[in-house]
Amino acid sequence: MVKQGFKQSQSDHTLFTKKRGDKITCLIIYLDDMIITGDDNEEIQSLRENLVKEFAMKDLGALKYFLGIKVLRSRHGIFLRQKKYVLDLLAETGLLECKPAETPMITNHGLKIEEGVDLADRERYQRLVGKLIYLSHTRPDITYAVGVVS
Repeated sequence: MVKQGFKQSQSDHTLFTKKRGDKITCLIIYLDDMIITGDDNEEIQSLRENLVKEFAMKDLGALKYFLGIKVLRSRHGIFLRQKKYVLDLLAETGLLECKPAETPMITNHGLKIEEGVDLADRERYQRLVGKLIYLSHTRPDITYAVGVVS
């Protein structure tokens, strides 16, 4: 990608960008999946052609689903959803029947260890917090609560 004039992001090493004038092309790669986007149609077409020459690949068309995030388009914009991810997480934790809360956590609430109470399974707790962090990409309303528990 660097040979083709793209710059690798320092904050996300899977993201490559190329600017030409006031236009930009972005490529993000995760294992064997990639997303190409931007407003430079000429550069996007050139990138596709060069990638096909180098790699055996298939164009799946407009993005619909990526890393557990569903991409929906309407005349109002592009929307990201993780409904299946949420349902799987609720099933894993036994909370499928839970009721939604408008405010998932009281502001400035601190966590503390209570005497005489069994500690949670550390690995399971960390795994669930990691899943909640990933969920907060499309649910910024839970970011505060996830930050507290993490």
